[in-house]
Amino acid sequence: MIVPNLLLGMAGGIQYYALVKASKDPRKSSEKTLREILTYAKDTVYGREHHFDEILQAKDDKELYALYRKWVKPNEYEDLRPYVERHKHGEKDILFPGKPVLYATTSGSTAEPKWIPITERYLKTIYGKMTKVWLFNFIQNRHKVFAGKILSIVGKVVEGYAPDGTVYGSVSGVTQRDCPGFVKKLYSNPQCVYSIADYTARYYVLMRMGIEQDITLIVTANPSTIVELQNNVNKYYDEYVADIEKGTLKADLNIDPEIRKELEACLKPNPQRAAELRELKKRYGRVLPKHYWPNLQILNTWKCGNTKVYLDKFKDSFPEGMLHQEFGYFASECRFGLVMDDTLNSVMFPHMHYYEFVKEEEMDAENPTFYQLHELVEGQRYCPFVTTFAGLYRYDMNDLLEVGPKFRNTPTVHMIQKTHGIVTMTGEKLYERQFIEAVRQAEKETGMPLRFFIGFAELPESRYNFYYEFADQATTQAQAEQFTEVVDKALQRINIEYKTKRESLRLKDAVTYRLQPESFERFKERCIAEGARDGQFKLNLLLQDEKRQAKFNDLTIK
Repeated sequence: MIVPNLLLGMAGGIQYYALVKASKDPRKSSEKTLREILTYAKDTVYGREHHFDEILQAKDDKELYALYRKWVKPNEYEDLRPYVERHKHGEKDILFPGKPVLYATTSGSTAEPKWIPITERYLKTIYGKMTKVWLFNFIQNRHKVFAGKILSIVGKVVEGYAPDGTVYGSVSGVTQRDCPGFVKKLYSNPQCVYSIADYTARYYVLMRMGIEQDITLIVTANPSTIVELQNNVNKYYDEYVADIEKGTLKADLNIDPEIRKELEACLKPNPQRAAELRELKKRYGRVLPKHYWPNLQILNTWKCGNTKVYLDKFKDSFPEGMLHQEFGYFASECRFGLVMDDTLNSVMFPHMHYYEFVKEEEMDAENPTFYQLHELVEGQRYCPFVTTFAGLYRYDMNDLLEVGPKFRNTPTVHMIQKTHGIVTMTGEKLYERQFIEAVRQAEKETGMPLRFFIGFAELPESRYNFYYEFADQATTQAQAEQFTEVVDKALQRINIEYKTKRESLRLKDAVTYRLQPESFERFKERCIAEGARDGQFKLNLLLQDEKRQAKFNDLTIK
């Protein structure tokens, strides 16, 4: 504990005070950062096309922002995809100098995933320097956090390669791989665990190795993972104990032989721990983290937005004195900020990103007003746009944030929900257009046309509910459920995040409902009777809306 605290205190402390300095004057820091990004990229294809040289001639911050808005329009990923494709095929100096060192892949609005480029500069600053601040922050909140081992659930480092040979994979995995050696020694399992394709086997190994050790820090973005890990414990606890006693790994787990060989080399018999675990089961029956990890100091997961529902599933499962800290506003596109305390609010990095914001009520306006970081008002909600050293320019994060208290003089933020037709329960980021595409594919494959359909996310159950009005009202429930199976397979082809969450059991099987004739018409009629305006009536086909779902429940065939 002394060595990690000392080294992280030094490395993280230096970067923390740089953040404090930048946060004292967000207006000045924002201008400086934008100028640095534009200077960095001015000789690239994108920089020349968008007049970065001319923008940099601005005499003050107001002129700088005005010229930037003039020459660079707000971007969705699809606006940047052509530039990214050129990088993927080996071209340099397109969005930024040189080429990416890594791509982070995530679901996009089309069947083709987003390929988020990560530059060496971005990797070394945001995923290097700011990660040190993150670890330093853990010590500040719980000084014994590194007294034991770390259970950190990350993605696979290498998932594949771009056409030019550049790796694509998990940024979190790369961050863990490249962390300081003294931190790496604290992880409860080797990194090869994250390459186990079968999720049940992966969870088994994580917990078989983790439950043997004294875990004092858990880091996993999505709290649904905690639920699934405990489900694995409930099912396989006795097998863990047998493995720990003998120093083995259950023979029937679906694990690649090379990975199994690497894992087994880490194991040795531990009859003392096995006896302790058996005693815990005798004493408590259902064994929980507070029993097998009584010294746990910090649990770090998302707590904002839709993830809140999972927190109730493991309420009272952890040690009383433990800090459950918000993971922070973090996406594949960028690490927007990090949480320093026991609130939900992320401290932003004005010295590393340039941020813009649009008020919630203006997010669908044709010409919204863009606000600077220092102009945000506590308690109000905004949609964020970010410019980074990794080729994102005025990039729409498709999120809704709420502003919290200031860190020094810079506002903090926390996540409320996704926007623009996106639903996410466990990080799948399912777009309405993807759902529509999947249903249309199912109609073609099954020869079962629909008159109307709609999908609802049911957060407490981590599942989707699909409602269909079949053209043939004689369609049986069994046939409708087969239709849903085809939709589900199509969604897994279209959206890689949805596929991952289904395979990892974080998203349960969808539930199928058949609708009565003219369900949409009857729904609309009811809404108008309740005060909706006929001329402005709109209905998304993928929603998280309990009230509207209840109205469709009234229209199902019982």
